[in-house]
Amino acid sequence: MAEERGIRIVVYHAEQDDPRKCTTLKLKRFGLARVVHRVKALPRGAVVLNPFAAKALSPADRSTIIRRGLAAIDCSWIHVSQVFEINTLGASRALPYLVAANPVNFGTPTKLSTVEALSAALYIAGFREEAERLLSKFKWGLEFIRLNQKYLDAYAGTKNSAEVVELQRGFMA
Repeated sequence: MAEERGIRIVVYHAEQDDPRKCTTLKLKRFGLARVVHRVKALPRGAVVLNPFAAKALSPADRSTIIRRGLAAIDCSWIHVSQVFEINTLGASRALPYLVAANPVNFGTPTKLSTVEALSAALYIAGFREEAERLLSKFKWGLEFIRLNQKYLDAYAGTKNSAEVVELQRGFMA
């Protein structure tokens, strides 16, 4: 489990999606993430994945993830803009360009499931084994890494957010 190595993974669950397809609830069942139902219950100072954040997640966030944890907000993509207006107590970071492998959004750029987002963040921050462990609980999970291998490896090789953004521009061109 990621927490065995000192990484706290906490997800605010907005209860907006079908619970049978919810990747967060499956991670909880396997003891790989703690689920909270109040935003204020997210770890103070954690890296919070937010698609509207001004700064991109990069390997520079590794020490914050180790010290404070990694957090995600699980909500329906239909309500994403309203949910992410919530004020969080952490360091908001956006993930760079990646392609979804989950059955609902397969092949769609940037429309990741919660487990894909958490795994991408872990991979980019240098926790590849932990990323693979989360994804291994889903039939399609490791396909996410296969689909995005060149992106993930490139982002993981950067020093900071600015370099991630520059790489992303090149990938999207």
